[in-house]
Amino acid sequence: MAKALYGHVGAAPDRRLLDEVTRLRSRVQALEFEITRLRAENDRLAAAAAEADDLLRLAEPALT
Repeated sequence: MAKALYGHVGAAPDRRLLDEVTRLRSRVQALEFEITRLRAENDRLAAAAAEADDLLRLAEPALT
């Protein structure tokens, strides 16, 4: 048992695993950036929609 544990702990990291972790971290960073960009775009569109909604409302009731 001790030899198995020592072999597991003492083994050099697998290069493919390190490459995969690096690729996944890069992908996560790209997705986080995309989330930030989309939230900013959503906020801009929501503000524009609220402004357009305010322009459509009449300050006084229309005469009938």
